[in-house]
Amino acid sequence: MENLWQDLRYGLRGLGRQPGFTLVAIIALALGTGANTAIFSVVNAILLRPLNYGTPQQLVMVWGTNSRSNLMKDGLSVPNLLDYREQSSTLEQIAAYSQADFNLSHVGEPVHVQGAFVTANYFTTLAVQARYGRTFSDGEDQSRASRVVIISDALWQRQFAGNRNLLDQPIQLNGASFTVVGILPQGFQPVNPGDELFVPLALDGGDIQRTPPVGPPEIMKMRNLRFIYAFGRLKPTASIAQARSELSAIATRNETQYPNDNANIGVNVVGMQEEIVGDIGPALKLLLLAVGAVLLIACVNVANLLLARATSRQKEIAIRTALGASRGRIVGQLLTESILLGLAGGLFGLVLAFAGLKLLLSISPPNIPRLTEINIDLRVLGFTLLVSLLTGLIFGLVPALQASKPNLNETLKEGARGSSVGGNRQRLRRALVVIEMVLTTMLLIITGLMIKSFSSLQQINPGFKPSNLLTMWVDLPPAMYSEDKQIIGFFNQAFMRMQALPGVESVGGVTSLPLTSNFIVRFRFTVDGRPPASANERLTSNFRGIHYNYFKTMGINLRSGRTFSEADSEQSPPVAIINESFKQRFWPDEEAVGKRITLPGIGNVSREIVGVVSDVKHASLDADAGWELYVPYQQKPLNVMNLVVRTAGEPTSLTSSVRQAILDVDPSQAIYDVKTMDRVVSDSLSQPRLYSVLLGIFAVVALVLAGVGIYGVMNHTVNQRIHEIGIRLALGAQRGDILKMIVGQGMGMALLGVVLGLVAALLLSFTAAHFIKGLLFETVGVRDLTTFAVAPVLLAFIAFLSIYIPARRATKVDPMVALRYE
Repeated sequence: MENLWQDLRYGLRGLGRQPGFTLVAIIALALGTGANTAIFSVVNAILLRPLNYGTPQQLVMVWGTNSRSNLMKDGLSVPNLLDYREQSSTLEQIAAYSQADFNLSHVGEPVHVQGAFVTANYFTTLAVQARYGRTFSDGEDQSRASRVVIISDALWQRQFAGNRNLLDQPIQLNGASFTVVGILPQGFQPVNPGDELFVPLALDGGDIQRTPPVGPPEIMKMRNLRFIYAFGRLKPTASIAQARSELSAIATRNETQYPNDNANIGVNVVGMQEEIVGDIGPALKLLLLAVGAVLLIACVNVANLLLARATSRQKEIAIRTALGASRGRIVGQLLTESILLGLAGGLFGLVLAFAGLKLLLSISPPNIPRLTEINIDLRVLGFTLLVSLLTGLIFGLVPALQASKPNLNETLKEGARGSSVGGNRQRLRRALVVIEMVLTTMLLIITGLMIKSFSSLQQINPGFKPSNLLTMWVDLPPAMYSEDKQIIGFFNQAFMRMQALPGVESVGGVTSLPLTSNFIVRFRFTVDGRPPASANERLTSNFRGIHYNYFKTMGINLRSGRTFSEADSEQSPPVAIINESFKQRFWPDEEAVGKRITLPGIGNVSREIVGVVSDVKHASLDADAGWELYVPYQQKPLNVMNLVVRTAGEPTSLTSSVRQAILDVDPSQAIYDVKTMDRVVSDSLSQPRLYSVLLGIFAVVALVLAGVGIYGVMNHTVNQRIHEIGIRLALGAQRGDILKMIVGQGMGMALLGVVLGLVAALLLSFTAAHFIKGLLFETVGVRDLTTFAVAPVLLAFIAFLSIYIPARRATKVDPMVALRYE
């Protein structure tokens, strides 16, 4: 301990005597450690930290599957859910929910709240207790149960100011009265992110006035209506694989017993944590590898600084050795100094991580799973401490071993001319720079691939014109709008009032807006006069009810036929419009207009195709358009509608006017998700944009560190060769020759690292092709020629600048001064 304290005091004094060296080293390490801490905090919250439920490892998601439509994450029908409940021996409980939207009438304008209809065992399956009040009791998901509701802590604080007297009091939801029986704990994360309000789901249908999104009792008995989503809790002795096998066997029996409704319908069971993480896992792992590379580059830089510092301490170490200090004692002293640097870099890196994490959360899209759980906790602090200690050992060990074996005679000679020891250190420093260049090259190439992928996504034509479009979502409460004529009347008045607003060019509406996940509906259809390809084939298409002016407002091109008009009403003959993909699948070489299709789910009547429109990117910009079927909303009224308003000027300036137009039709109706279509398109790219920005930041940091590293080596090399340069100049060498010599030697070292980095990146593109390809847009290959060419050239240019500056200084050496240089 006495030696340790002595080493610490001596190390602190030594670092304090060289503030420039100390500051540069700490900054380099702080950048690397801070970036690693920030990204690890994200990985920790999303991938490593258990879900905030009781025994979360037992929780699983139960998905319906449809092999005919290649769907692996479909909903379940109520009868199938009940079969799984009754016949499963591997699951203790199975709970279900159906997403819903509510208009909360409290004070002033109605407020939209996202919520869910849930089975009574929703919270007991999650092992979550209410903060105040209670959760649902057995039987409250039956039709005769009273109207009760449980709300989140955030909603309670936001809308009711945390009033404890709210318990057992009624609130107005969708025009009906519900009694608040429970308030959930702070930080509770629902299975469906964003849900803040929970109402019992009557599994036997119940009263349409009580559970309006569910519908009449007969709907709950339909096996082909899959609208609920389920999760379960495994028994302690059961595994996910056993549950999957058991439920699949039940699904197979149902397929045999109910072939008309359950043909090709299966089930899949996955861990809930795996499900919540989704497809963000690979991207997070890539970011973690990227910041790991940045930290290694920072360590290489500091190791080079320590090697340079060791040169100036040769005599000191030689004297200590001559006085009897052992090699282990000297290595211990030098490692103590490097660990002090590592800890200081970690401390300042933690400050950078706090700031960086705050910035990261501010630019992160809301669809990042477990976003609100991301913070710097004890595990993250432990990670930072471990990284700081390891980096101190990593970058300090080799310089300490090199410096701790001085040759006393050689050291006395080395001051002016250099020696084998000095040469060894120079070769080591050059080798470290080569490693630095390899890592930077690989990081630049990966970053280039991600940025090119994001750029390619931005260039895709979505199939509509997003500029000057304002969008909003309206969800009419079925309890108040239970009849088709009521729905049609509301929207007709709303469209008319909005069209009359100053600055409005046109108004339209659609049941599901492109590039959003709101209310996606699919219907079966048959092509009239054409038998199915096989006995089990059931064709399905995305269905969208629209206002007749929708295509004009959105800027969607008509390819053939006509669009809808006011004449296409509930009394007129049934009609439909299809997209180009639909047309190419069924009528590739003939005109589709005039053909007829039948939708069993919409009256089972034949509809004439009156038009074909261009494909629109509905699911995402990088997904195929699929088959799209448009129907006048009057012929299939639905309670939900995305309103779209094309304006002459800035769209958001009309937000209040449009909101008032809706309130003029129905003062109890809320509108929500008000945003421009440009924002909708931008939000759809939020995740790839975030990854590209972060990788870009890491790449810039790596470039700076690489440039500083090679500059430090060349600057030290020039200083060591001042005497030699003076002799060359005195013997007649031209200053241009000196410049070429130094630049040539430096670029040889840099280009070797770039070439090795290219080779390593190519090997990575073969060995991890599937992993990398999964993160890229399909038009960008894992061995994209442009990226593999531009990244090395950029790095070589940075290296040239870093080499040229000290080389240029060398040409200005005065030979007389240089010959006296010691």
